[in-house]
Amino acid sequence: MEKIFKTVTRSGVTALVAGILSLVVGITVGVLSIINGAVLLKDRSKITF
Repeated sequence: MEKIFKTVTRSGVTALVAGILSLVVGITVGVLSIINGAVLLKDRSKITF
């Protein structure tokens, strides 16, 4: 019974860490996208196609 408890606990901790990491990565990518969009909007008069 103790072995099962340790296995389930380890699995839960791994899932929690993966969730936190994906949250941090998602927030970072979102902030960088907003910053890049703001830079593009600021310099839109200089962009020609």
